[in-house]
Amino acid sequence: MRIIEILKKAYLCVCLFLCLYACGHKQGAYTDKKAVNEGLTELYMAHLQKSIAALDSMTGKSPQVQQSLYREARKYFKLAEPVLAYTDKNNYKSLNAPNIIQVKGEESNDTKVLQPIGFQVIEEIVFEEEPDSLELITTVQTTSSRLKLIAHNTDLQLRDYHLIWLLREQIVRIATTGITGFDSPVLSASLQESAWTYATLLEVLKMTKPNFSSQALYQQMEEQVLAAIAVLKGDFESFDRYAFIKNHIHPQLKTLVAVQRDWKVEFPFEMALSNTMTSLFSASSLNLHYFADYQSDTTHYKERIAFGKALFEDASLSKNKTMSCASCHDKSLAFTDGKRVFDAKQQRNTPTVTYAAYQRGFFMDARAGSLEGQVVGVVKNHNEFNTSMDSIVARVEQHPRYAKTLSKLSGGKRKAHTVQHALASYVRTLNRFDSKFDKNINGVLTTLSEDEKQGFNLFMGKALCATCHFAPVFNGTVPPNYNDTELEALGTPNLTQTALSDDLGRYELFKTPERKHFFKTPTVRNVSKTGPYMHNGVYESLEEVVEFYNKGGGVGLGFKLPHQTLPFDNLDLSDKEIQQLVAFMNSLTDSY
Repeated sequence: MRIIEILKKAYLCVCLFLCLYACGHKQGAYTDKKAVNEGLTELYMAHLQKSIAALDSMTGKSPQVQQSLYREARKYFKLAEPVLAYTDKNNYKSLNAPNIIQVKGEESNDTKVLQPIGFQVIEEIVFEEEPDSLELITTVQTTSSRLKLIAHNTDLQLRDYHLIWLLREQIVRIATTGITGFDSPVLSASLQESAWTYATLLEVLKMTKPNFSSQALYQQMEEQVLAAIAVLKGDFESFDRYAFIKNHIHPQLKTLVAVQRDWKVEFPFEMALSNTMTSLFSASSLNLHYFADYQSDTTHYKERIAFGKALFEDASLSKNKTMSCASCHDKSLAFTDGKRVFDAKQQRNTPTVTYAAYQRGFFMDARAGSLEGQVVGVVKNHNEFNTSMDSIVARVEQHPRYAKTLSKLSGGKRKAHTVQHALASYVRTLNRFDSKFDKNINGVLTTLSEDEKQGFNLFMGKALCATCHFAPVFNGTVPPNYNDTELEALGTPNLTQTALSDDLGRYELFKTPERKHFFKTPTVRNVSKTGPYMHNGVYESLEEVVEFYNKGGGVGLGFKLPHQTLPFDNLDLSDKEIQQLVAFMNSLTDSY
């Protein structure tokens, strides 16, 4: 009996020990996660508070002291950027926005014209020869108040997959906007600022070191970040961005995928950036479906694409049975038509539909919000298909093979949407990322010339092309979140090049004065095949286009355009640099 009691007590002790161990183990894991969030919050708040303090100290100081305090505030803002940009995207966007009026709410008839705030605005004011002191202090106070609001509402509850997303987004942000001068319009301090953001990534890595089962992998990631920081020095214009992306950004992305495997991270879904991206310039780098219409159906997807391709090339669907999508979008010309305008009824140049999938606005004035919506616009346009979706569906159903496919894909419901979606699904396949440039920066080929490399460096740096045409698609959809496609006012001349084009662009839709002459920023991929150029086809060659930008757009040519978004100062590009830019753009031609 005594032995049985002893055994029972021993059994209870073992059970109690196992229970306490399990509870302690769970508590320890929770504590580790809690410790990371607490440590990151402390670091983040310190950066915000130092930025706020520097901004608040600017009032009443001399211009020289204000400039010094701005630099300090900007430094700590950039140190906070990886966390702020990930956890509070809208506020980050406002605080880091260009000094350009924003227009919102046009589509809902609730148009608001918003004055910009934030660091770019302050930078442009404080470094003027005679800064407007009232405007400066008003902008500084507004910016400081926004930062205080952010600090007051900060409550970081990040999981492992959030931390991976944060790291990936910042690495991509550095490559696509950080090193381009996008958010340092006067000081061109992009290299140092990118190094500061890397310093924060380094701190994030240190906080998550216990997550690593492979310390060699931790050391590899740490060394890659330190190596990137070491090369982010020197002159903004001469910095080798091609080498930086190839030798630093891409290895970091590859290592990050290994890190998430090491951490055994499970992602609940995929955002714009692929959860397994190892290169900026690959068809698998971006999640194509993230850009698709929310009603998109991916069942029988290959069959939908084939159906869409057949419809795209079929002229029998138009009212007079003489026009197909392919009539204007010729595959041999990167899906353009090689004309200034398609015919006398058209006002605007035919854009390429290659890479059209990576946009948030469609048509040159962004009047459609999806590729499916663009299909409807073309169908209804009196100068294009000049019919209705019901008529299109009727013609499809008269075609034996089409009718069978439509029935299968639609299930007898939403037939018009099925046709729209099939056409849109085909267009979403026209993104090869297999140009000479892509193959070289990904290490598949070593055929890129020095002029082509230097052209890329100019595009991403001195020439400021990449501040509107963002890598890797080189269009106006802003990385790394890809939620907005920008419109710009360039001041494109009319066909005689003596005055502004009389096409008012986005203004024609909603009559917002601040939107006169605004057009969507298109991709420059396949641009060697898509001339003539600009919305009216005014320029026959890429050299002419670059020279237009070099002179400062419409304002540089002497035209009056109050809201021009293009820098209107001369870019001071030499003839050789213009040729190098053109050489790079020609290297973006896919193998269609």
